[in-house]
Amino acid sequence: MTQTYPEPPYPSQRQSMPGSTDKMTPRPDHGEHSYKGSGKLTGKVAIITGGDSGIGRAVAIAYAREGADLLIAYLSEDEDAQQVKELVEAEGRKAVLVAGDIAQPDHCRKVVDHAVEEFGRIDLLVNNAAHQAAFKDIGDISDEEWQTTFAVNIHAMFYLTKAAVPHMKPGSAIINTASVNSDMPNPMLLAYATTKGAIQNFTRLGADARQQGHPR
Repeated sequence: MTQTYPEPPYPSQRQSMPGSTDKMTPRPDHGEHSYKGSGKLTGKVAIITGGDSGIGRAVAIAYAREGADLLIAYLSEDEDAQQVKELVEAEGRKAVLVAGDIAQPDHCRKVVDHAVEEFGRIDLLVNNAAHQAAFKDIGDISDEEWQTTFAVNIHAMFYLTKAAVPHMKPGSAIINTASVNSDMPNPMLLAYATTKGAIQNFTRLGADARQQGHPR
């Protein structure tokens, strides 16, 4: 049977950051009723940043149905995170929630340490969490907004990756969420698009280093 999805126009809606999934209309589809797992990640452990909503929630559902246990890092959306925890546990997998700001280097290290303490291993790191805000003119972007976007989107990726790599064995994977804005930047997303370009290069350089035999 063919699945039908809502189509534009959607009702006008606005939330203060970071927002809530339950308040969105229409409600996003994260694969709750469509994704079918086949055990590809049985026995694996994954850290997912921003795993409470959006792409991160979809990844959490998919990984749980593939057999992985998860540490879900999120900012402050406790209700959304708890919903994901319940979805993961419904698949017979374990979900650990860690709230906090990944813009802070110490918190990034805490996330990794928590995963190691809880599960004893890290097989997958999904750097997914991001901050995005639209501005019509560069003059409208405050110094704080610019710094926050970089701290969350690219600095945190560095801190988390650096902390996780020593705990990851050969065959493990690091997955970084980029965007179409890496190659076709939206003029209203100057800060966000710039970080997505940085993520693309960070990922490519990491892959090149592995191919050349350098440490992870």
